[in-house]
Amino acid sequence: MDLRNNKITVGELLDDPRSLAVFQRRFGKWMKHPMLSAGRNLTLAQLMELAAVYLPRKVIEDTWKELKNL
Repeated sequence: MDLRNNKITVGELLDDPRSLAVFQRRFGKWMKHPMLSAGRNLTLAQLMELAAVYLPRKVIEDTWKELKNL
């Protein structure tokens, strides 16, 4: 998948069934969080930066690699 140098938006990722499946499998419980819709305009780079507060770096990197290989 072309992540456009991590400038692809969260909304674009959530609208693509392939990347949505990755997020649902890896972060199922978070996919129902009320703030998810507010984050649709974030870029993937911004999301990874915010996620680093809550998730181990390896989880973020593994998810990024999986998205990149779609």
